[in-house]
Amino acid sequence: MFKNFHIILLTFYLLFGCGERIIITDSIETNSINSHYVSNRAPLQPSKLIKLPVGSIKPEGWLLEYFNRQKNGLSGNLGNISAWLDKENNAWLSETGEGNWGWEEVPYWLKGFANIGYILDDKEIIDEANIWIEAVINNQRENGYFGPNFAWESYFGEDYRTKEREDTARKSLDFWPNMIMLYCLQSYYEYSNDERVIELMTRYFKFQLSINEKDLLSEDKYWHRMRGGDNLHSILWLYNRTGDEWLLTLAEKIYRRTAPWDSRGNSLDDIEGVKDKKPGMDWPDWYGDIINWHNVNIAQGFRTPAQYYLLSGNPKHLNATYDNFNIVREYFGQVPGGMFGSDENSRPGYDDPRQGIELCGIVEQMNSDEHLLRITGDIFWADHVENIAFNSYPATVSPDFKAIRYITSPNMVISDSEIHSPGIHNWGPFLNFNPFSSRCCQHNHTQGWPYFAENLWMATPDNGIASVIYSASTVNAIVGNNTSISIKNKTNYPFDDNLNFQIKVNQSDVFPIYFRIPSWSSESELRINGKKINTSIKAGKYIKIKRRWSSGDIVDLYLPKKLYIDTWKKNHNSVSINYGPLTFSLKIKENYMKKSSEETAIFDSKWQAGIDKNQWPTYEIYPGSSWNYGLILNEELAESFEIVNRNWPKDNFPFTQESVPIYIKAKAKKIPDWKIDQYKLVGELMDSPVISEEETETIELIPMGAARLRISSFPVIKSIK
Repeated sequence: MFKNFHIILLTFYLLFGCGERIIITDSIETNSINSHYVSNRAPLQPSKLIKLPVGSIKPEGWLLEYFNRQKNGLSGNLGNISAWLDKENNAWLSETGEGNWGWEEVPYWLKGFANIGYILDDKEIIDEANIWIEAVINNQRENGYFGPNFAWESYFGEDYRTKEREDTARKSLDFWPNMIMLYCLQSYYEYSNDERVIELMTRYFKFQLSINEKDLLSEDKYWHRMRGGDNLHSILWLYNRTGDEWLLTLAEKIYRRTAPWDSRGNSLDDIEGVKDKKPGMDWPDWYGDIINWHNVNIAQGFRTPAQYYLLSGNPKHLNATYDNFNIVREYFGQVPGGMFGSDENSRPGYDDPRQGIELCGIVEQMNSDEHLLRITGDIFWADHVENIAFNSYPATVSPDFKAIRYITSPNMVISDSEIHSPGIHNWGPFLNFNPFSSRCCQHNHTQGWPYFAENLWMATPDNGIASVIYSASTVNAIVGNNTSISIKNKTNYPFDDNLNFQIKVNQSDVFPIYFRIPSWSSESELRINGKKINTSIKAGKYIKIKRRWSSGDIVDLYLPKKLYIDTWKKNHNSVSINYGPLTFSLKIKENYMKKSSEETAIFDSKWQAGIDKNQWPTYEIYPGSSWNYGLILNEELAESFEIVNRNWPKDNFPFTQESVPIYIKAKAKKIPDWKIDQYKLVGELMDSPVISEEETETIELIPMGAARLRISSFPVIKSIK
């Protein structure tokens, strides 16, 4: 009787007790294992956050508008215009792996295209994606290998194929394109639960395990050696679903064969394509601190040691990823927008904000941030992916999503088809908006917004859920005691300060919900069902709310934006202006000039036969107003800047000059000596403060993501009393 009484009390407590508890915490505890979603198996280190299956999160607001523009723009139409996606004699569609176009372009495109379909429940996109997925599953050979036979030679297409090239390609396999396709298969499995994916990956990894170590990720194939971390990620993904211990042996082997991103002081012989330093410049000692200085390899490969940390448990591997990130930003990342000045490759002496970043580098950095957020729970990575997504990424694509720009810079006042080398480390027309040029980015950019949307919400080890990246969305998940939950986040963030979370559950239940407080938000407020919670909320923390949740509960999170300045001391003491997560750029009148894409594309651009190229033009942009301004700063920022709010755009798309819902008025002076230089680029910054005897003017600053021409790093005008 006494025993039963305690059981009754415990049941009563579980059903009706568990009063509301609100905790401010640095991270997510991993003392338990989530009951509903696949987590890291022992002996792997537990991840702080757990990715929900693709399709669990539905974008809304401006993010949904981006998805629609992608679908109707380049992402949704590449299958009909890109030669690499031509279905005729395509190696990716061949049962034997023979044919053309068998390198990275198909999986680059498919990893974003298919996920758009899964997220939007778009049957047309899903059916098209399944043509490629089915072909990949069906072309796995008896030995376990899948995909094109000669990936590197298929890269060139039939016009470039020679017997000598094919003989060379046969000597060792190129695993790089398959690494990308594994991403596609994993997303497909999350959406469909098709066990053929598990079978294919198991057989494929047994094949890799059977290869002599010196021949695995061989050094004669540059890309797979630099990006072996993606192979490692897929091995651990499969291990968490099957528990096959031999996969951990393969993971160790793959990591040994991957370029050593956890090592410093490597020989410059390992660094490719950066020998065009400025005349007379010596290689600095620190230049060997990163294994490779190609911008996409950095953005993609720097996370590899942290991925291996899940297996090794050694903090030095986790720290190596942070070291990689910090070294790059120390020398080439003294610019706003979260990226770094690399162009194709980072070069000593080329660190001005006129240096840009490849579009592939931007979306791969976002993907890395999302990986690292899950591994570490570190709010830094959530802040960083928002910085890129709101400030750097939007201006790399035309507003209609029908053309892309290969290189985009924080300071960029001409977007044309000229060759700007060596000012820009690329020999070709890489600054225009062209639908056909730069086939890596042409296909790879598609992943940016789908992957961003997939990581807005995460499951937590304690059967809770966490809102870690903010954008209007609805998440559907399983929490607590097998409770189905739907949470709608109504917001215009990052342009709005308010986030409204409307909760529905199929049963009342006790479980935690976490909300991230960005590092820039110092006076946040929280309300639950209209009641203000008088808890000190610190920036850069999580709010953990554990309570009995019921349908109709509402959480309001207020993240008030404030103006603040970043001073880039190592880049001539230039400054950038921020308002919450948004960085602001000079509004420059943009004069668009329509060009033939065929005439302005780079040499290896290819499109399918019969395409009306006039339907896919290139655009150049030239400045129609002055751009050479320095800012006048007062000690009180309110005296220097006036924030102006406007109505939300009717088309739900805030990333154009005409539609921005917020802008800033600032005081500035022109700097006559700051001009276009000999490379037809914005001139390099001069040391601030700068003396200018020009008249004081009022200029407008707009969100950086809406400025396709922009000055984002400003000189400061010297005060003359």
